[in-house]
Amino acid sequence: MAERGDKINIEVAYSPRPREVLVRGLRIDASASVMQALRSSGLLADCPELDLTCLTVSVWGRKTPMNQALREGDRIELCRPLVVDPKVARRERFAKQGARGTGLFAQRRAGAKSGYGA
Repeated sequence: MAERGDKINIEVAYSPRPREVLVRGLRIDASASVMQALRSSGLLADCPELDLTCLTVSVWGRKTPMNQALREGDRIELCRPLVVDPKVARRERFAKQGARGTGLFAQRRAGAKSGYGA
């Protein structure tokens, strides 16, 4: 169990736009919660567009409450809402490509039986 005064190293990551990621490394009290870490990171002050009611907060990709205690090496991620459902996007890509050019057996050898690849 962490004692008073112990410190842990964590990261806070946020992507305000596609292909842009802000990562802050912090050394905070071992008893700190996710919300305390977010305040300490300075991201809330540096990015005024951050609205924690619209964002999903996760630790290593798993949704977590704001009062969650942190451990050494944790990575807090602020996730924007999805613009497009990934399943819908995949269906649309597949429809554009067509069924013949995709999948496991798309590249067949000349003379090979149907359903068998190279």
